[in-house]
Amino acid sequence: MEILGYQFFQNALIGSLLACLACAIAGTYAVTRRLLFISGGISHASFGGVGLGMFLGINPTLPAFIFAILSALGVQRLGRSKEIREDSAIAVFWVLGMALGVIFCFLTPNYSGELSTYLFGNILAIDNSDIILLACISLALILFTLIFFRTILLVAFDPEYAISRNIPAHLFECIMMIFIAITIVATLRLVGIILVISMLTIPQMTAMIFTKSYKNTIILSAIFGYFACIVGLYISYIIDIPSGASIIICSISIYLLCMIARVGKRGLR
Repeated sequence: MEILGYQFFQNALIGSLLACLACAIAGTYAVTRRLLFISGGISHASFGGVGLGMFLGINPTLPAFIFAILSALGVQRLGRSKEIREDSAIAVFWVLGMALGVIFCFLTPNYSGELSTYLFGNILAIDNSDIILLACISLALILFTLIFFRTILLVAFDPEYAISRNIPAHLFECIMMIFIAITIVATLRLVGIILVISMLTIPQMTAMIFTKSYKNTIILSAIFGYFACIVGLYISYIIDIPSGASIIICSISIYLLCMIARVGKRGLR
């Protein structure tokens, strides 16, 4: 228990809780709408902003937000048009962001140390500014979901029906895509660009083993996600491995155990 006395570990616990709340809401929408490939494209496109921030000598989070939001809206816009397939649009933004990030990082001297944090994550390195950012995003997501829950539910499951009911489905789709984009960027320092997509998917997949309710999926995915964070942080501290990868492995392990338990229960029946 002595690890709880360290400020960096307290920040990690608070930051992971806020991140799990944001990812639970944004990830449940992404899973329901089958936007996981888009989310992966956004996370990799944001690397261009990370590289630009390092090149300009500013906090990489701000340009990463800009790259992620523009990529999300760009994919959303091109996906609705008939000129280009959605998966092709995702691939364009994906590789463009990564290419720009590589170029900017190459032009920046002594970039390697901070770059690894954004690529692979280091939840133990987050500070008060990261916690405040995660708190603002989580609060905005919670309030927006509570106020427009029924509309989000309609748009998530049947956007065409929502349009027929005179609901501005395209507007809500854009808003949720922006929320997904900023959630991805806000959690980069926790698990990194390479692993961030797992925070939006694996806890939700685990929750869906036990419920088909949209609201309950959000609640259970936040619980499963935070439990994986706590266990992963402890394991990474004990055996000295990267915290982001440890958290993801724990999350996958929880999912597999729940799947095995469900299959075993069906077999007993």
